[in-house]
Amino acid sequence: MGEDQSAGAGRAAVIGGGTMGAGIAQVLLEAGCEVVVVEADDDAADRARGRIADGLARRKDAGPDEVEARLGRLRTVTGLDAPLDVELVVEAIPEIPAAKRDLLAAAEKVVPPGTLLGSNTSSLSITELAGALERPERFLGMHFFNPVPLSALVEIVVGEATAPDAVAAARRWVAGLGKESIEVRDSPGFATSRLGVALGLEAIRMLEEGVASAAHIDQGMVLGYRHPMGPLRLTDLVGLDVRLAIAEHLAATLGPRFEPPALLRQKVAAGELRKKSGRGFYDWS
Repeated sequence: MGEDQSAGAGRAAVIGGGTMGAGIAQVLLEAGCEVVVVEADDDAADRARGRIADGLARRKDAGPDEVEARLGRLRTVTGLDAPLDVELVVEAIPEIPAAKRDLLAAAEKVVPPGTLLGSNTSSLSITELAGALERPERFLGMHFFNPVPLSALVEIVVGEATAPDAVAAARRWVAGLGKESIEVRDSPGFATSRLGVALGLEAIRMLEEGVASAAHIDQGMVLGYRHPMGPLRLTDLVGLDVRLAIAEHLAATLGPRFEPPALLRQKVAAGELRKKSGRGFYDWS
């Protein structure tokens, strides 16, 4: 796969057209792929198409004609009832294990046997999700990062049943998107979420204890450690509810060092969830 000059670079489906799913679909389209986005209903499919169109239009590497050509390779469908002739499926719905298992099992039934199945989960066990599949050797984690078009990394998570050729195929797909991949063993939080959540939780505890303001904690990590964004601002971008869910999962599997701070629980309960809602650890209104 390459840039748009290589028409027919690949055929892929993305299940879920929210922020992450739309970003994944966007980079697949920009790499020349034919893309199907699967949503629950027509309204959700229309919203997904709108997100993808907006993302493509914001890119500075293409004019209106190229944006239109990329959108021409996008198709949206509702449900997983009809066959999908694709080589890759990336599931990108919220972190609800039962919902992910159901959709992955449904997707497996409507794609060719050799299709690679990936989950964009940031913390759930790939091995446990694979329990719903007839071909777990073709399944692995493909953890993209937000915002997908600007992030350079995809974390490939290898489950107990994942075959080596599936890992090699995933790495080829990632390279074809112009991104780098790292390979990690299936374990709670993988590598990136585990480290990222640990840093974010400690930053919240420091804010809770009055060690420093949110802005100064973040500024210290940006200027002192060259992080592109401070941990509290990043939590606002990812979503406090998302961070809370991951922390609760890690606390249950790895122990109390990942126990969510009271301040995080309070903000989620108050609806202070993220940048888009207007307030998290910062006032975005």
